[in-house]
Amino acid sequence: MQYMLIFRETDTEFGMRDDPEKAPAYWGSWMAYVGALNQAGIVVSGAGLQPPHTGTMVRIRDGRRQVQDGPHPDTKEQLGGYFVIDVPDLDAALDWAARSPASAYGSTEVRPVLPPPPQPGG
Repeated sequence: MQYMLIFRETDTEFGMRDDPEKAPAYWGSWMAYVGALNQAGIVVSGAGLQPPHTGTMVRIRDGRRQVQDGPHPDTKEQLGGYFVIDVPDLDAALDWAARSPASAYGSTEVRPVLPPPPQPGG
């Protein structure tokens, strides 16, 4: 079964990515985790994301498009990246989520991937 692991980090953790003193430990923990996922052969897809200030939020309200740069101001944790993994069950997905560096200082959400809809006439 496929599950998405969604990694959320605070602004402090995002800042560690570029901090000359903290970046080696930050990236080292992520590279070890990514290596373990790949070695287990369970990765379907995944990617890290640029910092939250690079994002743009789009909403349609009353038929009009509203665009807001950066993250929603009330958000404490930002989406840092994700992996889709293929594992036997939720317990296995939770085990992998618990190993994520984000789980130690932010959070890792585990969500089942919706299967593709049936094809018409199929």
